[in-house]
Amino acid sequence: MEDLRAKYIDLIAGASDEATLEDLRVAALGKKGEVSLQMRELGKMSPEDRQVMGPKLNALKDEIGSAIAAKKAALENAALDARLAAEWLDVTLPSRPTRTGTIHPVSQVMDEITAIFADMGFSVAEGPQIETDWYNFDALNIPGHHPARAEMDTFYMARAEGDNRPPHVLRTHTSPVQIRHLEAHGAPCRIIAPDRVYRADYDQTHTPMFHQVEGLAIDKDISMANLKWVLEEFCRTFFEIDEIELRFRASHFPFTEPSAEVDIRCSWEGGTLKLGEGDSWMEILGSGMVHPNVLRNAGVDPEVWQGFAFGIGIDRLAMLKYGIPDLRAFFDSDLRWLRHFGFGAGQVPTRYAG
Repeated sequence: MEDLRAKYIDLIAGASDEATLEDLRVAALGKKGEVSLQMRELGKMSPEDRQVMGPKLNALKDEIGSAIAAKKAALENAALDARLAAEWLDVTLPSRPTRTGTIHPVSQVMDEITAIFADMGFSVAEGPQIETDWYNFDALNIPGHHPARAEMDTFYMARAEGDNRPPHVLRTHTSPVQIRHLEAHGAPCRIIAPDRVYRADYDQTHTPMFHQVEGLAIDKDISMANLKWVLEEFCRTFFEIDEIELRFRASHFPFTEPSAEVDIRCSWEGGTLKLGEGDSWMEILGSGMVHPNVLRNAGVDPEVWQGFAFGIGIDRLAMLKYGIPDLRAFFDSDLRWLRHFGFGAGQVPTRYAG
């Protein structure tokens, strides 16, 4: 038994890998291992001899098992040390530069607009970008002869041959959202609808797809004075200019009566646009009191309810605030442009309407 112990303790100590160690375990402690065979011989011994040899064989079995476990742990530690030595990393070195994406100016301005109007009690409403002729034109009191219905201005969807229904359109404004919202929720309401719209136009200040925010407020005692205050507070907060000045000019829109185009005071000194000062004016949006026919088409009684609506070009607001000269660049997917005019995730509006 002493020879058996010395044999396996020496072999275990000299094992160089876990595979060799496993072979030694099987040879010593497996079903046909040398120690196991010795354990079987206990049944042939006298009770007196069995009492002497049994504890010795169990002690040998435990000693060999402990030696194997200790050697296995030593081999694993040696392998880990070798791997750590080979795969070292200098954590004091600067990291590799990584490019981070930026927020598109349109998305940034949408977030700013939403935050400002939310502080004034407006919620966000949404609607489909493919609209019916009814929601895009008829419900908004736009007559059949209006230029906006011409194919040179509006994208019409195709109808199957023999289908004489008015074709659907890519919505030309987000105004249909106000009809859908009033149908679903009724009055009173206070919403904005920022989203994509489509018109057949393309130049430095127009693109076939652009972004617009529609505003709507309906209640029993709303007037043009409320509209004027809301727009002044929005412009003052959005452009971060306390001395902002707006001019309301009488105009005509089929869906509002009375209607007004809104100009902002500005100057062009040295070719640089400055808002809130100077003797020039720039048109920035259209607005007015919602036409009674529009309220009636949306299922709202114009004898009880009234309100105002306005429409602002989001892309143009971004151009004015951030000095972007060409609207078409918004949609060119030029990474250089996006990195220059893009915004970081932490850049949020810092001023809100009171």
